[in-house]
Amino acid sequence: MTVWNLGSINADFIYQVPHLPGPGETLSSTDRQVFLGGKGTNMSVAAAQAGAHVSHIGAVGPDGRWAVDRLMEYGVDTRHIAQVETETCQAMIFVDPDGENMIVLHPGANMKIPPEILEQALTRAETGDWLVMQNETILQPEAATLASKMGLKVAYAAAPFDAEKVQAVLDHLDLLFLNAVEAQQLEEATGTSPAKLPVENVIVTQGGDGATWFGPDGPVHVAALQVEPVDTTGAGDTFTGYVLAGLDRGMPMAQAMGLANTAAALMVMRHGTADVIPDLAEVQSFRA
Repeated sequence: MTVWNLGSINADFIYQVPHLPGPGETLSSTDRQVFLGGKGTNMSVAAAQAGAHVSHIGAVGPDGRWAVDRLMEYGVDTRHIAQVETETCQAMIFVDPDGENMIVLHPGANMKIPPEILEQALTRAETGDWLVMQNETILQPEAATLASKMGLKVAYAAAPFDAEKVQAVLDHLDLLFLNAVEAQQLEEATGTSPAKLPVENVIVTQGGDGATWFGPDGPVHVAALQVEPVDTTGAGDTFTGYVLAGLDRGMPMAQAMGLANTAAALMVMRHGTADVIPDLAEVQSFRA
């Protein structure tokens, strides 16, 4: 089976700072690195590193060929990534000594994905494949509607959070990923708790406290591994990619979440984004 990802592709500029900047504050960074990133890219790489067959649907600018090549190196099918005239998305990520981060995003080509690329990609999909989306691209309602009609399972990671955009795809979802803050924001916008949403499976991640699955058998909590974080960037995306890869291989949800929690724990002990996502062998070795 295949995990199809309508996903963002970013150049991530990561700055180590003494603390996260406040309003009007100018800071000097202590280090700067450039990585392949974007929530979509991170999820594609994570799912591929976890053993899934992943096909990425997206766009880069004339400056983004390196990102496509890097995705290909990680085993992601890149045939449905368009080159458009708009520059590739850029993310400025500020990380403090405790591993917390602040992100400024310039969307670029992620907002210029041609509709025909999405349509061409999904004509190759098969019943039972997964489609995953995040809120860093366009075409989400169109993709969710088409995938649902075709018999694909649809997953949505509701970040960056926008209640209206979540509600626009909610009726087509089989799996919704929220962090604790997003879950609260969605409940405030809809008046509906995660357990009562019209989605068969809802996963609420809680950072170092693990994640809770609201599914057919009621809430199931899966604990996180306790580690010392240095950078939380990309941990949630790694968790999402690993969960989808596990489900694609037929794992029960709780087992897939346990594997994903381990991958996320490894991720927060590293600086970087897609380029440092652990592979399945590392995750299994760490669990052992």
